[in-house]
Amino acid sequence: MKKLINRSMRFFFKHRYNRILHFMEHPHEVQDAVLKELIQSTKHTEWGRMHDFKSVKTPTDFAERVPIQDYESLKPYINRMMHGESDVLWSGKVKWFAKSSGTTSDKSKFIPVSKRNLKKCHIQGTWDTMNLFYHNYPNARQFDGKSLLMGGSLDRFDEYPNTFIGDVSAIMMDQMPYIGRPFFTPDIATAVMPQFDEKLERMAQITSKEKDMVMIGGVPTWTMVYLDRILELTGKKNMSEVWPNIQVYIHGGVSFDPYREVFTKYFPDGIQFMEIYNATEGYFAIQNDLTTNDMLLLLDNGIYYEFMPSEEWNKENPKAIPLSEVEMGKNYAMVISTNAGLWRYVPGDTVMFTSTSPYKIKITGRTKQFVNAFGEEVMVSNTDKALAQTCQTMDAIATEYTVAPIFLSKQGKGGHEWLIEFEKTPADLKAFNKLLDENLQKINSDYEAKRYKGMALERLKMRPLPRGTFHNWLKSKGKYGGQHKVPRLANHRKYVEEIIDFSSGGVSY
Repeated sequence: MKKLINRSMRFFFKHRYNRILHFMEHPHEVQDAVLKELIQSTKHTEWGRMHDFKSVKTPTDFAERVPIQDYESLKPYINRMMHGESDVLWSGKVKWFAKSSGTTSDKSKFIPVSKRNLKKCHIQGTWDTMNLFYHNYPNARQFDGKSLLMGGSLDRFDEYPNTFIGDVSAIMMDQMPYIGRPFFTPDIATAVMPQFDEKLERMAQITSKEKDMVMIGGVPTWTMVYLDRILELTGKKNMSEVWPNIQVYIHGGVSFDPYREVFTKYFPDGIQFMEIYNATEGYFAIQNDLTTNDMLLLLDNGIYYEFMPSEEWNKENPKAIPLSEVEMGKNYAMVISTNAGLWRYVPGDTVMFTSTSPYKIKITGRTKQFVNAFGEEVMVSNTDKALAQTCQTMDAIATEYTVAPIFLSKQGKGGHEWLIEFEKTPADLKAFNKLLDENLQKINSDYEAKRYKGMALERLKMRPLPRGTFHNWLKSKGKYGGQHKVPRLANHRKYVEEIIDFSSGGVSY
């Protein structure tokens, strides 16, 4: 019966792929239609009346009516929606709110997830992920074996119990279409348990006995914790021995470059790696070609996209450009208007286009995660690549890291400080440090210029930390598990100083 269902799904995906081809071939028409639908759906709402949506006829009208927003500007409206008010930012009531992850703020953000957003963006993005995997991998068996997703938790909002708050992954699993549930493991109740330690243990106990796992998905760091526990329980050398039929690991949230070698060792018999861009605010992009490391931008999922050039990021009244005006090779901050009531909202991610026919992107970092204390303009994509190249050359494996500036002082020049957690420590840490600095110079010409003869910046300093340091630090901040991630870069020393104090220092190289 399962094989029959899988064959039926393969046929279904072939038909559904035509929809993806349509927005690939007609991107601007599709995006114009998305904007018109968003405006039509909300012109009667408080936000729509406030910004005269009835008179909006073109994308230019829309950009003129609505200034670019951050969370603080939308927060009062979102708070009212969480307390049950209707027709505020989006039509009707919204009962789900996705709690933002990350460590850059001690305060949580709550992102509205309307019924339409859940169905036509997040869940549709999941279907599209399967569609593209089946398109690339003819032997796919996602509707024959078992799949697992590493998700968060879901709770009622204390101040208004009809509202639910939690990770977007937990909302998606709680509302998973019934056709997918027989192929999902473990049970939904386990998947959305609030205590991550207990959930991870229960998941490991259950899935270590699964004989036909074909897919896993989740943020790499927490997936590694889960896989290590399964190896402890089973006594196996690697995950290929535990799950011989595994086909694909779907990942997102952070660059996979630092983790690729680790996961290759987990699955030495082979596994496909597939990247997705499913943020709290929306399901934005999917790797549609498993031989490249960029992702296809999803243009018909209820998200209207604009892009803010880097020179606009710090302006008081920044401007964004439409999709039709983007250029390849430039960094942009995403600006989104969604079918959940986020209007010209900046989620904070930065992307670079690798193709404009079709539109494909790579995530380069965060607008608030960079190091530019001396004009070096170092982005997360730079440090990820430099670290991955250095590890490959030096036969090392790094699993977590963070970088901060060392500011100028009377004692010395400025520089960068790297805190790195190694799965496999390099034999020569001083040589690793030197090569890491050289690789970063090759990748980032601004950093190279500031490093010239050590005139402005000294060579970076590297501080190896014991395994588990970053996870334990996150746990101490109440950010353990789920979608929580270590901040890769910061233009301040808050995180670095916290982690050094938490780990009792360590030796610098």
